[in-house]
Amino acid sequence: MAPPSQPTEDTAAAHGPITVLGAGSFGTALAVHLARRGSDTFLWGRNADKMAAMEAARENAQYLPGCHFPARLAAVSDLAAAVRDSEDLLISTPSYALRETLESLKPLLRPDQGIACACKGLEPNTGRLVHEVILDVVGARNPIAVISGPTFAKELGIGLPTAVTIAAQDEGFTRRLVGRLHGDGFRAYSSEDFAGVEIGGAAKNVMAIGVGIADGLSLGANTRAGMITRALAEMMRLGKALGGKPETLMGLAGMGDLVLTCTDNQSRNRRMGLLLAQGKTVPEAIQEIQQVVEGVRAAPEVVRLARRLEVEMPITEAINAVIQGEITPVQAVMQLATRPARAELE
Repeated sequence: MAPPSQPTEDTAAAHGPITVLGAGSFGTALAVHLARRGSDTFLWGRNADKMAAMEAARENAQYLPGCHFPARLAAVSDLAAAVRDSEDLLISTPSYALRETLESLKPLLRPDQGIACACKGLEPNTGRLVHEVILDVVGARNPIAVISGPTFAKELGIGLPTAVTIAAQDEGFTRRLVGRLHGDGFRAYSSEDFAGVEIGGAAKNVMAIGVGIADGLSLGANTRAGMITRALAEMMRLGKALGGKPETLMGLAGMGDLVLTCTDNQSRNRRMGLLLAQGKTVPEAIQEIQQVVEGVRAAPEVVRLARRLEVEMPITEAINAVIQGEITPVQAVMQLATRPARAELE
């Protein structure tokens, strides 16, 4: 099985095929970009009928309409064949589905295949980081990487400029991923800081719900800026407790993704906050958004992790309390507004 391909002088064409697992909006956008850059690319999804429809239409009409598939991209549902034919794998499922996806992959993997992950979240019930879940399921025989940063799928899919951070500790795999992704307006920066990159990607979704609540309550630009700044402080405290680097959280995977997700209505998490401010319940808001809202699942895990590490995260605690139905959005704002004064850098 091989996707249709054309000769190319692009750097990415020097590498073997790559399979993107997860045919949602971001997985599809990544697959489109990889194929556009010259990698023979498989986009895998579980539903055979949906994948066949994508292949026939040459677009993901449900999640990324208008982003047509390049010639090098094939939509498939045969996992074994897609893995067998690929040099690298890139997982872009919701974070709660990561372990299940890895369990399916494990018997099919070769030791030389790299595993990259673009999931943003913590594992439900365990609070494990993405790279920890990968190591727990498949072990250390495969090189691994995580990809995060300020990336709306639609903008990536239509080729607007985008920048991400790739965290990996295998230099060869890092170079290969950068070679596949970097170019055509897409900038890929390398890092070795798994914890910093992953905490940024998980926590910013929770924070965006909070900023959405504040904006939905018409609390103004001052409040928005203050919340984003203090949210970053919370993320940096948690990242440090996990061994992450402060400069990582000040970069694309931290501040960059936080600002993006908190300030634009393409963000599902921000829209969740706006709907909660209108009085909608979490299930009602999810029904209206019609896609996974990662911050809803991440909030209790971030809170549990912070409590275990004795990291103070009042904004995160308040947002989680709203999500769990323990307090109203107005009560959450009052709770944060009436906290005692303190030094900014404590």
